[in-house]
Amino acid sequence: MPSKLFNLQRLVKSFRHAFHGLQYAWRAEQNFRIQVIVAIAVFAVALYFKLSVARVVVLVMMSVIVLALELLNTFFEKLVDLLSPRLHYAVGVLKDLLAAAVLVSSLGALIVGFLIFWPYLSSTF
Repeated sequence: MPSKLFNLQRLVKSFRHAFHGLQYAWRAEQNFRIQVIVAIAVFAVALYFKLSVARVVVLVMMSVIVLALELLNTFFEKLVDLLSPRLHYAVGVLKDLLAAAVLVSSLGALIVGFLIFWPYLSSTF
């Protein structure tokens, strides 16, 4: 019998697993919590200043990039800890590189946010 093109039960199960992953990241990862709170604050300020849709889209994209990289960083750290509990030099370098990717994306998001919000903030204060 051919498989269905769309299986609602499988889709629901996939979403459930994804939400469990988000719950884990929220509970276990301080940086993830901070980044989510910052993203919410950014969107609140964007609503306050009534930013254009294009600017909000850029802010959403930057926030998603930072959060997704943080999730990947957490995944990689947990996987490496599981496979190699004793830290090998190369493993440490790999962990540092992924952490650096999160840092670079966060700094990029900060710069983009500053460029978007500066005209509004400078005229307000």
